[in-house]
Amino acid sequence: MTTLSEIRQTNQEGVLREKVIVRTSMIGIVANVFLVIFKTTIGFLSNSIAIVLDAVNNLSDVASSLITIVGTKLAGKEPDKKHPFGHGRIEYLSAMLIAVIILYAGITSLFESGKQIIRPETPEYNPVSLIIIGVAVVVKIVLGFYVKRVGKKVNSDSLINSGEDATLDAVISFSTLVAAGVFLFFQISLEAILGAIISVVILKSGISMLKSTISQLLGEQSDIEIAKKIQKTVMQFPNVLGVYDLVLNNYGPNRWNGSLHIEVPDALAVADLDQLLREIAIKVIRTHQVLLTAIGVYSVNTKDKEVVAAQRKVKEIALAHKYIRQVHGFYLMKEQKRMRFDLVVSFDAENREEAFRAAVEDIKKAFPGYELQVAMDADFMEE
Repeated sequence: MTTLSEIRQTNQEGVLREKVIVRTSMIGIVANVFLVIFKTTIGFLSNSIAIVLDAVNNLSDVASSLITIVGTKLAGKEPDKKHPFGHGRIEYLSAMLIAVIILYAGITSLFESGKQIIRPETPEYNPVSLIIIGVAVVVKIVLGFYVKRVGKKVNSDSLINSGEDATLDAVISFSTLVAAGVFLFFQISLEAILGAIISVVILKSGISMLKSTISQLLGEQSDIEIAKKIQKTVMQFPNVLGVYDLVLNNYGPNRWNGSLHIEVPDALAVADLDQLLREIAIKVIRTHQVLLTAIGVYSVNTKDKEVVAAQRKVKEIALAHKYIRQVHGFYLMKEQKRMRFDLVVSFDAENREEAFRAAVEDIKKAFPGYELQVAMDADFMEE
């Protein structure tokens, strides 16, 4: 099996994922359209601002589902010259648009509720309207659970956001039902106040979703669990002595490209090394659906006992410093009195440059007369 065939298999899985998202979104659209019609009719007949606002919120859910479908379709486009890694991040943009719609719905609801607080109107409820609101609560609970579960299964933030919004709608509709009961039994109208509370809840939900999608677009730390699994997979290969500098780049849900460095014995033949790199790339994409676009190589002294001892000493000195997390890529040339290696400095250090220089100075003192070629590195999977 070749790397190309593995990529094609991954693309086929993406097509199946797209179909699931579109089908789930269509179910959401149908359910919300019926709820919009019912709630709008009941809201105007009963003169209830809370029910009308609830219907407006369902209308925004229809728009959210449409955006999810369009975003998923666009994200599934094949790579081109301008976007060689595909269009997967469009899904994050669609999730952001959904958050903006929810924010707009919250602001509109708060404005209308404010007008009702200033100029209150008496609501008129009837048994039919209350029954339909109760049905709406059940529909939204079922819809929210289903959409959110599918969203998590296919790793779709747009579906997850839509599912959370549907669950929120169920709470809102239930609150409207409670307000109606209070009015019928005690003649106390909580419509305007309830509308304001609903608006605040909607705004809070929209802000939370917006922050999450912006964070993803800016570039979050890669999935540490995936990174650990990849490192474990690569370490299982013969002649791989260490795995370092793993960087994963996310180009949309379930779309990862990556690069890493491996340490190999300095006596390994070029032909054997080439075969090793190919096998690693195939194994990683097959097992973890991550395309390794580059695999760097560090050669390691394995035969000279003095060099091995020097490497051990360098690690002891470096790791004695608080913010030095790792030493890798070590290689020593005795005749030239030159050694090279990378020092991984933690992001917790107040000044990473100072932490790096302090460690290098101590190593220089331990190896006078040696030329040091040291690079400051970072662990992008640091917990």
